[in-house]
Amino acid sequence: MRGLVPPHGEKLNPRFVKVDEENRRKAELLPQVHLNSKEVSDLIMLAMGAFSPLDGFMTQEDYLGVVRDMEMKDGLLWPVPITLSISGEESQGLKEGQEIALVDGESGEIMGTMTVQEKFAYDKQEEALQVFRTDDVAHPGVERLHTQGDVYLGGPVQAFSEGKYPEEFPEFARPAETRRIFEERGWSTVAAFQTRNPMHRSHEYLTKIAMEVSDGVFIHPIVGKLKAGDIPAKVRMECYRALLENYFLQERVVLKVYPMEMRYGGPKEAVLHAIIRQNFGCSHMIIGRDHAGVGKYYGAFDAQHIFDELKPGALHIEPLKLDWTFWCYKCGEMASLKTCPHEVEDRCLISGTELRKMLSNGEKPPAEFSRPEVLDILIDYYKTQN
Repeated sequence: MRGLVPPHGEKLNPRFVKVDEENRRKAELLPQVHLNSKEVSDLIMLAMGAFSPLDGFMTQEDYLGVVRDMEMKDGLLWPVPITLSISGEESQGLKEGQEIALVDGESGEIMGTMTVQEKFAYDKQEEALQVFRTDDVAHPGVERLHTQGDVYLGGPVQAFSEGKYPEEFPEFARPAETRRIFEERGWSTVAAFQTRNPMHRSHEYLTKIAMEVSDGVFIHPIVGKLKAGDIPAKVRMECYRALLENYFLQERVVLKVYPMEMRYGGPKEAVLHAIIRQNFGCSHMIIGRDHAGVGKYYGAFDAQHIFDELKPGALHIEPLKLDWTFWCYKCGEMASLKTCPHEVEDRCLISGTELRKMLSNGEKPPAEFSRPEVLDILIDYYKTQN
């Protein structure tokens, strides 16, 4: 029987270490660097092994290779820099080779330690243009880039904590754990579905297409910090559970969460999402319309096209490129631009703005758009926001 695809770089590299009180006290005496929320979530991703084979925040050579060519110094594909920033003033007190404590800037918790291999200045505009394809500060990823420190610290980390996520989300799971689940179920082909929104009928349709051509589907929502206006993770989790319990064959689906923050980086973030899912044991990943996009910064299917530009063999995971889907009243079923011959007025299409307005008014969108159990949860949530 075929096994699961190997991790990116061929081996998982989790950076979590158990510490006793003596080691924690030693860490408290180290110089402290405070992490923003993105850096905290990235540290947890490193701890889990989700960013394998990375062992820490990127040093300059890896950083520049990733930004300019999507490759680390050893030639391994990596599309988005994983970095730790500090101010120029803070960097003056740190020396290369020094060990530091990594502290959650919001909670004050010591999340781990890092050996500073390098500290280096970088070009924010170059990073914005190369990674996000724009330097418009209205883009949430670019805005965050321009508000962070001007110096990067690179070096290996040891993580002491996975933050709030294991306690808050029963579905929290590490790559080694999902691989074990897939193996126990006898799966070798696993299709991942990335989401930061509640799943409506189109999302359900995409995942069920994937179920037809794989052993199972891995629903893997992001529960790290999102942009303003996005629906909170706990509300979305209620929606996912209700949908899966009522409309999915349980033995063919696995629901787990991961704590990364969205970059809203469109095509390059789609490649990062694929690498992460390969580490979790997935052979395929659903890439639909405007994957990881925001606003009008990316073409509707740019995140599909980028996979055609990668070097052969750069990834073991393969994209499942699926078209825009919707309910067609004339077809009487879910359809896509590849299958439906009818006009736009024959389709159930609701914009995000229109959907939020309907939910805020307590108005239930049609069943052709989303399942009633999901809509009831969202209506209850939006009532609390008025």
